Amino acid sequence: MVKEVHVMKELEIPENVKVVIDGMKVRVEGPKGVLERDFSHARGLNIRMEDKKVIVETFFANKKRKALAGTIIAHIRNMVTGVTKGFRYKLKIMFSHFPISVEVKENKVYIKNFLGERAPRIAKIEENVKVTVKGSDVIVEGIDIEKVGQTAANIERACRIQDLDRRIFLDGIYIYEREVAEQ
Repeated sequence: MVKEVHVMKELEIPENVKVVIDGMKVRVEGPKGVLERDFSHARGLNIRMEDKKVIVETFFANKKRKALAGTIIAHIRNMVTGVTKGFRYKLKIMFSHFPISVEVKENKVYIKNFLGERAPRIAKIEENVKVTVKGSDVIVEGIDIEKVGQTAANIERACRIQDLDRRIFLDGIYIYEREVAEQ
């Protein structure tokens, strides 16, 4: 097994973003909000700030630890993008049998009349995520990419068809676009 002596990944931080590193905890503050993440599970890596750059480094890294350094930099890059621009997922309401109506109340999405069912199907909205319904589109927005993605997945999964042929019954709500929400 070949080990690389010194692995160093770095990320340039924009002017309007403040990054605070406390051990393996990273806090990113920007114009849209604050995100925190704990990377204490990553043993053998060092995270530090130097001249408006976040540096993740490790010594005598095997394949796994080298990949972990890149993963941590990618997570921090997503946090920076989230607090500066935000994330947006777009879902499309599709039906061919019964017209589906979607309603947002508090922290839940109610999907009514799905395949003619009397009881609404319910999807949970993660905290700090905004869901809006515009025509046949459901738009999920927020600053944390994981919470936005999980909310979109919850909505898509609430409309999963189990007993019918999915090639014929294409009804449901499906993700069709993921983007950075620059406003």
